Amino acid sequence: MMPHRDLLRPYFAAARNRILVGLASLVLVDLLQLAIPRVIKHAVDDLASAEAQAGRLAAQAGTILALAVLVGVFRYVWRLCLLGTSRRIEQGLRERLFAHLQRLSAAAFDRTATGDLMARATHDLQQIRMAAGMGIVALNDAVVMGAAAIAFMAYIDPVLTAWALLPMPLVAFGTRVFSRRMHRRYQAVQASFAALTEAIRERIVGVRLIQAHNLQAFEAGRVEASSRGFLEENLKLVRVTGVFSPLMLLLTNVSLVLVLVVGGRRTILATITPGDLVAFITYLGLLAWPMMALGWVTNLVQRGKASLERVAAVLAEVPEIASRPGALPLPRARGEIAFEAVSFRYPGSAGRPALEEIDLAVPAGAVLGIVGPPGAGKSTLLSLVPRLYDPAAGRIRLDGIDLRELRLEDLRRAVCLLPQEAFLFSGTLRDNLTLGDPGIPPRRLEEAAAAAALLETVRGLPAGFDTVVGERGVMLSGGQKQRVALARCLLADTPVLLLDDPVSQVDFETAAAIVRALRALAGRKTILIASHRIAAVEFADRIVVLDGGRRVALGTHRELLRENPYYAQAFRLQEIEEAAHAA
Repeated sequence: MMPHRDLLRPYFAAARNRILVGLASLVLVDLLQLAIPRVIKHAVDDLASAEAQAGRLAAQAGTILALAVLVGVFRYVWRLCLLGTSRRIEQGLRERLFAHLQRLSAAAFDRTATGDLMARATHDLQQIRMAAGMGIVALNDAVVMGAAAIAFMAYIDPVLTAWALLPMPLVAFGTRVFSRRMHRRYQAVQASFAALTEAIRERIVGVRLIQAHNLQAFEAGRVEASSRGFLEENLKLVRVTGVFSPLMLLLTNVSLVLVLVVGGRRTILATITPGDLVAFITYLGLLAWPMMALGWVTNLVQRGKASLERVAAVLAEVPEIASRPGALPLPRARGEIAFEAVSFRYPGSAGRPALEEIDLAVPAGAVLGIVGPPGAGKSTLLSLVPRLYDPAAGRIRLDGIDLRELRLEDLRRAVCLLPQEAFLFSGTLRDNLTLGDPGIPPRRLEEAAAAAALLETVRGLPAGFDTVVGERGVMLSGGQKQRVALARCLLADTPVLLLDDPVSQVDFETAAAIVRALRALAGRKTILIASHRIAAVEFADRIVVLDGGRRVALGTHRELLRENPYYAQAFRLQEIEEAAHAA
């Protein structure tokens, strides 16, 4: 596993020159700020000795103004370079995280809540950006300005400097103790933020159900509980940071008290001049920021470290489904599919397997119907063909080749899966059908829509194919979304079609039109249709009946009517239902 710190190294290496310019500008800002007290010292000494002249004071004021202008210019440069780099790091990590998420297997998303992944892709990356940007700035100030301020103070009066630095060991000890506590608290805060994000996401997605069942008060209470948990974790964190930051400020003020007592006495004794004391106090004021920066950088680094560990944990997850080294290409699949003693159990499932010892052979161009009661394993069987999951035992062959020996991208170009729950993006209907491929001609688009019994619906929409369907296709009914997903599969023109209940949300007339379109594809494509409606698979070359994950019958429609009680009963009940609907 890659150490989480190594995640940032490529980004820092790529921006090396920009970072060097930024650090150089930051050091110049610190040095220019340190030069100002020297000018003030000479002005105060001139005033104290009654040797001040208007021209000389004006020159000193002009010098301070010029230094301030240079500080502003170089501050702009370091902010552009260093904070700009941190933004690029955030962008790079977000793109890398999203690309990795798309490669992960379906099982990974079964284990991890969407809200948790959203929190890592947003809030955690923001914390990493702050640590990589302002963390570097604060650390540089703590080291460079702190060391330089101490050097100037020692140049003025080494004894007074020793007194001013007496609280420093307490700063180091406090930083060490509090940083460990802060890291633990930040991890808990990030985890509770992920839980809150998931709670809100679920309620937003399910808001129509909540309103329909009048559950607003109940669900608001559940979100409030998550929000309260997030608040409590933040308060625990504040109890740590709320002590640490004031402690740094307190130690700075202790140094100031010591300087006023000891330095005032040395000024009275003329060991140092009044200008020296004013300059010393000014340097001590500049040293106050590095001391506070030390606390702030500890805060930022611990927060960023906790977030980096969470992001690294996702990036370190190896996809369970991937192309093996030396995987075979699949230029053009014929579509012959064979299931050989296939068994499968969902990860984390303690019950019986979802599929057990399934043997099936589907010739190229054939149609296989898959029926059975709910939970029989119909959808699971289909999901194994594009390798959303891999069998726990046995194997599946495409054109005689084990699916695990094929390049994953070639396999998924050869099959198109229509899931039971159609998913639509929030763009236009055309975008959802073509999936961003602008090269698909309008005629093919209309043919696919007609085959999915969708064309009349499209013609009734205000902008036709360019109608915006809204988030998750909210502007369309469930049946319309299902037909959009079916048209999308037909438009993909793959040699293998995997259709999971393609007529479950449409009326009998629309279902009959879809079945006619699928019947027309028989012989040209290998089609596997899982359906609870017998009419959707009646025309299939072979129909398999599943029950409890096992194959209990296989045959034609007529054979199953004679030999399988479940199939015959389901067919008769659906005939009665269809007749009643027609009447």
